[in-house]
Amino acid sequence: MTAPEGAVARRRTSHPNVIVGTLLFAAFVFSIVQTFVAPALPAVGAAYGSDPESTVWVLTAFLLASSIATPLVGKLGDLYGRARVMTAILVIFAIGSAVAGMSESLDLVLVGRVIQGVGGGVFPLSFGILRETLEPRRVPGAIGLFSAMFGIGGALGLPLSGVVIEHLGVSYLFWIGVLALPAAFFVRRYVPAAAATRPGRIDWAGAAALSFALASLLLGLSMSNRWGWTSPGVLALIVGGVLGLAGWVLLEQRVREPLIEFRVLRHRPVLMANISGVLVGFAMFSSFLLVPQFLQAPASEGYGFGLTVTAAGLVILPAALVQIALSPFAGVLARRVSTRFPLLVGASALIASFTVLVVAHDRLIDFVIASAILGVGLALSMASMANVVVDAVPRNEVGVATGINQVSRTVGGALGTQVVTTLVTAQLAAGSTYPAERGYTIAFVVGGVSGVLALAAALAIPRRRGGLSDVPVTSTAPERVAVRTG
Repeated sequence: MTAPEGAVARRRTSHPNVIVGTLLFAAFVFSIVQTFVAPALPAVGAAYGSDPESTVWVLTAFLLASSIATPLVGKLGDLYGRARVMTAILVIFAIGSAVAGMSESLDLVLVGRVIQGVGGGVFPLSFGILRETLEPRRVPGAIGLFSAMFGIGGALGLPLSGVVIEHLGVSYLFWIGVLALPAAFFVRRYVPAAAATRPGRIDWAGAAALSFALASLLLGLSMSNRWGWTSPGVLALIVGGVLGLAGWVLLEQRVREPLIEFRVLRHRPVLMANISGVLVGFAMFSSFLLVPQFLQAPASEGYGFGLTVTAAGLVILPAALVQIALSPFAGVLARRVSTRFPLLVGASALIASFTVLVVAHDRLIDFVIASAILGVGLALSMASMANVVVDAVPRNEVGVATGINQVSRTVGGALGTQVVTTLVTAQLAAGSTYPAERGYTIAFVVGGVSGVLALAAALAIPRRRGGLSDVPVTSTAPERVAVRTG
């Protein structure tokens, strides 16, 4: 039996729902690992003897590596087959988890987290597989569900990390990633091993340039409190990062097969959805980082509650529960109203969540309410951004465009973790190792501003008539689905 015939045979034995379930499990493993350490960063810092600015790189390094790996892995899937590549990256992800779990120093933990970051390719590979295996009318809803998983898995990781760290230990925060091994087995067993979609080459130069630019910018932000904003080192890193990004953009314009297809970004709905992605990712990771640390601060500092990691995670559990409940309705709103409508509501909810935290953070109920509202924002905005992108580009560009949107959220998350950490640690209370309450308030304001900017980007998505189409499109030629995005 030839390879294509084998792929057809496997396709016949795998029900579409089994394929979706398998891919969702893989996406869940990645999503839960990406935020698993967020509420436990103080414990991680204590275990490895590192300061807050260094410890936050346990989260940032993962997001940075994921930002680079996502488009690279998507391209590898085009060259060698998406199911094969997904199986490989899940195994690599598990290896990175073992490296981080066995490490006795923060430096080696960071190495493991960078290796784990390759798992970001799960999303663009899944989008491509869904497009290949599902009926066209099911693709937008499935992609919306996967996009929502980016937030759902992350939110569920917050309370679960407390249970792990208090009953098993810090190293098990990383060992949880070995769940990628059964995910790899299921992908190998149930996802059709379709042939490569097209020949091509990898834009390694673009990947290197983007890696340098983002790492330089984020490192400059993380060192600003230690070295000073006007220090030559910080200025060199930040300016180098900005110039590096500009150089990377110019490079991508000249490459035949670029890492990120800027031609796709010229579509206004895609551009605005990706700007929203950066800002929503910024807000999401800002909240996931700030709220647990605020709740764990001792009451003697004048603002904290002295909660354990587990208790702090339970306070923000409503974010996950609301996302699970509301995510399916994002697709309904997209079909009945418009694809951008859930994004408008979601961005507004993000603003409301941070507003609650700015004006009222004296009681635990304030954080429960803010968490539930955050869940509304993430559930609707995550799914909506993917559908806006799907509706705006030809079908043969859906994989590229949704992959870029995934990158935008991850980059936003990396920026969010560094910016809010810098803001909070810059406001150390006199005679204390804990930040002053003012630092958190400023960071909450910045999170709210990111929501405002996300709302502005959503409003800039052009209006179209008609609802999200449920009509199957059988033609394989590039075409647009007639939808309404405003």
